Amino acid sequence: MRDVRGAEFDDFVRTRSVSLLRVAYLLTGDRHAAEDLLQEVLEQVYVRWRRVRTTPEAYARRALVNRAANRWRRRSRRPESALGDLDPATPDATDGVALREAVVAALRTVPLRQRAAVVLRYLEDLSVTETAAALDCSEGAVKSHTARGLAKLREALADSGLVVTIPNGSGSSR
Repeated sequence: MRDVRGAEFDDFVRTRSVSLLRVAYLLTGDRHAAEDLLQEVLEQVYVRWRRVRTTPEAYARRALVNRAANRWRRRSRRPESALGDLDPATPDATDGVALREAVVAALRTVPLRQRAAVVLRYLEDLSVTETAAALDCSEGAVKSHTARGLAKLREALADSGLVVTIPNGSGSSR
């Protein structure tokens, strides 16, 4: 018979892994890197389950942001490969897919901390308080990161020629 930790953890993974994978993808910009990142974080959550079982999703989101930042730091110290950021996937010609790819590419240009704030606030629909907890910073810093991140995102999308409505970042403190 499985232990309680295993059953609770399995339920958590079953119900929240899709949402966490979306966050990981938006932080990394690459499906495979996002899957690897999420796997590492889920292993970490499992090991610490007794301590984090009351708020496992908040812990996992924070761990995703921290690990993504660590990966980015390690990657920025390595020399760039000759292949750069080639994506082997053939892009789909439909408008929705093209728009999604453009937004993800634009998100990659936003600094990680600002990207994390935008992803958690607007794509995960977390409150300022919840985002501050996930990023381990003040609510004012979340508002600042979000506003700057949205401005960079708008700029990157404008440079790509797409017209996309993006919130102004000065919304309520929810």
